[in-house]
This record gives sequence, structure tokens and C-alpha cells, in this order.
Amino acid sequence: MDDYEQMLKKAQEELPENISQGERFVIENVKGHLEGKKTVLVNLHAIAKTLGRDIQHLLKYLLRELATPGKVIRDRVLLGTKVSAKMINKKIKKYASEFVFCSECNKPDTELTEEKEITYLKCLACGTKKPVKSLR
Repeated sequence: MDDYEQMLKKAQEELPENISQGERFVIENVKGHLEGKKTVLVNLHAIAKTLGRDIQHLLKYLLRELATPGKVIRDRVLLGTKVSAKMINKKIKKYASEFVFCSECNKPDTELTEEKEITYLKCLACGTKKPVKSLR
């Protein structure tokens, strides 16, 4: 029994001070570069996956909000004008507040459903269901 207590004490001493790193849901900042007069985003697919949304839905929102043309080319997104990363990150946060986070419990555990041509944001945590604007 003495060996067990020594091993337990050693294990507790080797544990890090802070195991949790804050929030469980973190939206990473967009990564990209400029090519002439165009903006190339290399991690928008990963951001869409983190948000649990289709890349086309997120892109359609961003293109409308940024008032720029754009398209997906393989694993990159090409925007037709120069756009700052700060502005894109701001629009992604706005997208998340409108189409990802529940308005009642503020959790990201939601899904978009469509019924009778109306898009709803349904929370899987608290059950709230509210209509959201369409991106057509």
C-alpha cells in the first residue's frame, strides 16, 4: 500500500497546474495572403468545420457582408478584392452569433434546419428553435 501512495503522490506532483485552457469552443483567426488585388484564405474550411457549418453557407455570408466576389478553389478560398484579416474575422464572429450560437443558452451546439422554405437554428443543448435569415 505504501508503494501506491508514493506513486499517487508522484503522479499528482507531475500534473500541470491548469489542465483546462479556457473555453471549449474557440474560433481560430483566418489565415491567408494577398495575390495581387485578390485575397486568398487557406483555413476557411477548418473554420467552417469548427463552426459545424457548410463552407458554402459561410462563404455566401462572407461574400454578401464583405461585398466582394469569391469562390472556393480546392482547399482555398479566393476573394475578388483586398480584404483585411481583421475585417474577415469580425464578419466570421458575426456569422457565428447569427448562425451558430443559441440565443437562449449561448452554446454552439446547434444545427440549421429548413422547414417550408424557412431556415431555423435549432439548439441541441436546450431545444430552442428560432428562425434565421435566409442567404438565398
